[in-house]
Amino acid sequence: MSLASWFRWNEPPNRISQRNPTEMVVETLMMELSWQMKQAEKQQRERENEYRKIKTGVDYGWLVSYPKQSYDISPGERLQLEDMCTKIHPSYCGPVILRFRQVIAEYEPEAQEVSRLFRSVLQEATEKIKEEEEAKKLARQWNTKNRTSLSLTTFKSRSRISPFISDIKTISEDVERGTQPNRRVWSMPEFRNTK
Repeated sequence: MSLASWFRWNEPPNRISQRNPTEMVVETLMMELSWQMKQAEKQQRERENEYRKIKTGVDYGWLVSYPKQSYDISPGERLQLEDMCTKIHPSYCGPVILRFRQVIAEYEPEAQEVSRLFRSVLQEATEKIKEEEEAKKLARQWNTKNRTSLSLTTFKSRSRISPFISDIKTISEDVERGTQPNRRVWSMPEFRNTK
């Protein structure tokens, strides 16, 4: 017994996260934002170095020391963005990241502009999610209305189908009689209300 408990003590803790999916989505999207901001700063520094190199003709990049602190968004803006991230369904997390990366590649923004682009991508995704939810809701409403209004039992009770009482010539009648139809005529059976 004591040996078994010793082995359990040495086992690594479970790697399954106890966090809910919304927290994981928020954390993932915010990590993507901070990484893209760092990348934008790096590209901005490289552009500045290239400009200096072209302007002076000499590369002093090895002399330049960059400050440790980089651009960061304000706490209020961070809270707003995190709140927007909570509205993103976990299944949309990947597409949101891909869209954000696509927008970053298109615009090549400076670090200060990255959070604004991130906000616009989140708004776009939220609107798309709302549209899809409304479409599903309308489809469900339509399906339930159709089931109740066109049920077979109410249809049978209100009308009687009389397929053989008709003055309209049909192809099946001509085939049964063995005559050639003058022209093709398709018809529906006659519906009569029973009172």
